[in-house]
Amino acid sequence: MYSEKVMDHFNNPRNVGELENANGVGTVGNAKCGDIMRMYFDIDEDGIIRDVKFKTFGCGAAVATSSMATELVKGKTIQEALEVTNKAVMEALDGLPPVKVHCSLLAEEAIHAALWDYAQRNNVVIEGLQKPVSDIAEKAPEEDY
Repeated sequence: MYSEKVMDHFNNPRNVGELENANGVGTVGNAKCGDIMRMYFDIDEDGIIRDVKFKTFGCGAAVATSSMATELVKGKTIQEALEVTNKAVMEALDGLPPVKVHCSLLAEEAIHAALWDYAQRNNVVIEGLQKPVSDIAEKAPEEDY
């Protein structure tokens, strides 16, 4: 059963679309379920995420986690965005069914992928950012799920 917040973000997703002048774009997927998530960031000269959009091909939980993730990073600094975890996305949505936790992992990794792309384009190092995977199925699942 999905929470009201999950249903709201699925039925009324925020920040859907593309940013033409994005300076950070990250795409990740999950080969096991077929979900694909792309995030577009517009980061200003002070390192603030001015705007963010997403496009997601996947289930309702994937759309909802994408939408919530964009809400959590919009207006934040690069470092604050880096600290948005899959658990934070799930908590903001009032939880996800265990079989849909991977959707929140997809959202976290899409944020990291867009930040990685921004860092590569601008030749900057973002402290604590590791190279993201393109398929979250490659990541070892955390034990506490």
